[in-house]
Amino acid sequence: MTTLDIRPPAVRALTWLLVATAAATAGVELLNFWYAPEQGFGLAVRTGWALLRTLGWLILIWHVRRSRAVSRPLGLILAVTTIFAVGRLIVPRDGVPPLTGLVGFGVLTTLCLTVVVLLYRHPTVRNHLVRYPAKLVATRKGLEWRESAPRRPPVAAWVITARVAAFTYSPLILVPAVISVGELGRRPEYILAVVFWIFVGIGASYAVLLTTFFLQRGKAWARQLMVWVSLGVLVIDLPLCYLLLGPDGLIRDGAPLVAAAVLACYAVWRAGRTAAATDAAAAAAPA
Repeated sequence: MTTLDIRPPAVRALTWLLVATAAATAGVELLNFWYAPEQGFGLAVRTGWALLRTLGWLILIWHVRRSRAVSRPLGLILAVTTIFAVGRLIVPRDGVPPLTGLVGFGVLTTLCLTVVVLLYRHPTVRNHLVRYPAKLVATRKGLEWRESAPRRPPVAAWVITARVAAFTYSPLILVPAVISVGELGRRPEYILAVVFWIFVGIGASYAVLLTTFFLQRGKAWARQLMVWVSLGVLVIDLPLCYLLLGPDGLIRDGAPLVAAAVLACYAVWRAGRTAAATDAAAAAAPA
């Protein structure tokens, strides 16, 4: 017996668009690696990390099919970082990018922008992505895995966006740090800097986890802490990118982190404005 797909047409179209985007992401990165004049360790690491974004698109499809509200911020950060990740791969150290790379990058950019527009601007899609994640709850029949509304107030969309963007800090730091390991053969004096860089990448994930824990609970100081964490990772990562990987590494590996940090800080700012407006409306309401 065939199960009917009762999702709205716009949501079905979004799902197929995400499938096409995931396929295009993998295809463009592999084509770029094939046509690259230098297939060294750095390009291999960057291509491998970029290919992992295909898995991210598949996870996004899973959330969209289950009508999860987290789909919007996840799609936004995936689109932004994918454009930067693929864009840095198609630009060679010398000369101009191959025509196939430019065409593929143009197609992928169009797909990513279309995904963001559908997620944030299409009313049917926005009304569809409202479900809470399932969790284990106790019922009269025992323990069941079902959707359950959280006991605390729902987390604001901009807070979720800031959380998703900030969780990309750690991998965006670790990728150039791992690439710099290949530079130690001819520059062994920087081994301590590379080790420090790797520890910063790991520590960033714990700092973000702690900050977002309080951010989701509406703590005003957590919004300020998120900004400081974002500035901290930029102050450490960007100079190390330039020192160990040169201007090319600064552009290829620093730009995606800057984009993620700007998005996180903007989301925190918007979340603060929303919270202030909510508090003002509550204060003005008659008792």
